[in-house]
Amino acid sequence: MHHAFTMADFAIIYSPDFLSHDTGHFHPENAGRLKAVVAALEQTTWANHLDWRSPTPVNQRNVDTLIAQIHNPRYITALRELAHSGGGQIDGDTVVSTDSYAVARLAVSAWLDGVDYVRSTGHSAFVLARPPGHHAVRDRGMGFCLFCNAAIAAYYALEQPGIARVAILDWDVHHGNGTQALVEQNAAIAYCSLHQLPAYPGTGHSSETGFHGNVLNLPMPPGSASGDYEDQFEQKVIPFLKAFAPDLLIVSAGYDANAADPLANINLHPQDYGAFTQQCLGVTDKILFGLEGGYDYEALSQSVLATIAARLGG
Repeated sequence: MHHAFTMADFAIIYSPDFLSHDTGHFHPENAGRLKAVVAALEQTTWANHLDWRSPTPVNQRNVDTLIAQIHNPRYITALRELAHSGGGQIDGDTVVSTDSYAVARLAVSAWLDGVDYVRSTGHSAFVLARPPGHHAVRDRGMGFCLFCNAAIAAYYALEQPGIARVAILDWDVHHGNGTQALVEQNAAIAYCSLHQLPAYPGTGHSSETGFHGNVLNLPMPPGSASGDYEDQFEQKVIPFLKAFAPDLLIVSAGYDANAADPLANINLHPQDYGAFTQQCLGVTDKILFGLEGGYDYEALSQSVLATIAARLGG
């Protein structure tokens, strides 16, 4: 597949430190996910268009202050102490290892770097980090997530010059209950999610519209496929985002709606994410992508490639 690239470089914000959040070999959200994506990106015909960047070390910016504005400081302390005491589990799904507190803070820093990059260059970035974030609520982590990266990034973005409104599009197959809960009272942030329902975590009904009409939930029945998603994008997602007119679009980019994914029952294919990305470019070119779910290595890798290729190809 040949792409005529007109765009400048696309930033990939990544650190091998993200592999140190050790969930155990049999946990679906494991370090192999990032290794697979990195390997696929390094092998593409357009690898030379990628600008690999290391996240800013947490002690060089006010990461902890920003996290504490979003999450309960008691939860943050408990998470730090759990990691420092050797780790354990927050719930049946959510594992904390010795390094997880440090890695989760570095992941937040990477998402903040993504905001800075997109705002200052007008180009896009993909935050290739873990742990993911969209299920983390104010008082606790859950669903593989420790801190709500997308919400923290959105609030940070609103503090930057030239950004008055931020939209978050969550195409992970699961509803971003944490993101929604953390942003739905802020009229300057819009949240739109397409997700399988019924499925974990059971939230995200279409009746949930936020405190300012700033939330759009599009539950998709199990078995939904590409055409069903295309219809939702054309008829609902894009009109909602355009009406909000964001200065920055953050995509909670989960890839577990792929047919190959073991954790859900939606039948998308990697190229669909390229089509979604092209649709988003009709809203704004200031798009920050950040990894959420996606547990089949091959489908995940090919979907990330399709996302970036669509942005690079303009």
